[in-house]
Amino acid sequence: MSLMAREMKASFAFVERNFNLTKRYWGWEFAWLIYSIAGALAISLIGRSEGSERLLLVLVVGAIFWNFLSLVFEFIAETVQWERWEGTLEYTFMAPVRRYAQLMGSAIYAIGYGLVHTAVVLTVLALFFQLDLSHANFATAGAFILLGSLSFMGIGIAAAILPLMYVERGGQMVFVIQSVLLLVSGVYYPISVLPGWMQAVSHFSPATYVLDGVRAGLIEGTPVTALFGDV
Repeated sequence: MSLMAREMKASFAFVERNFNLTKRYWGWEFAWLIYSIAGALAISLIGRSEGSERLLLVLVVGAIFWNFLSLVFEFIAETVQWERWEGTLEYTFMAPVRRYAQLMGSAIYAIGYGLVHTAVVLTVLALFFQLDLSHANFATAGAFILLGSLSFMGIGIAAAILPLMYVERGGQMVFVIQSVLLLVSGVYYPISVLPGWMQAVSHFSPATYVLDGVRAGLIEGTPVTALFGDV
């Protein structure tokens, strides 16, 4: 029990450190938040220009919640890369802390940071487009966001070792993985428009099921019990 408590304290120490890094680079954080809002608005305005409320909601949900999932993935997957940029990689590896404690701390902070970031973007878009979410089932959306977070934590932790295995190309490989997930997961369009082989690949992406579940909950008001197949 004492070992578990010690590792939990170590994990939360990394949460605190990541929070301090965010405060240090608050200007960049603000810039990325503005960029995320602008990107989500630009994509969602396609739905408004077509005069389709449903298309608007599909694009809004896709833009907002892909932003959340990609933030979680990037934050965890680039943990080692950031250590190298900060010049603390060797010191962290020499510290009497297990690697899973470091990754767990990064994962906890990534989810918290992503939720705050996403809440701000969602609020701005809801006010901008005067979205009617009175029939939305937020429990369904929350359940799929939780499951998606856990799935992307796993993928991110696996991707985090790439910069160690491939020093010069690991960071680029992480970016390629994220790009493939964006393409095949039906973020802005149904996966039915993809070629057959890409549809097969999309079934291996957790984001496919997360986005379907969140859209069903927020747009259709579908209860989570009706979506156990996607869970």
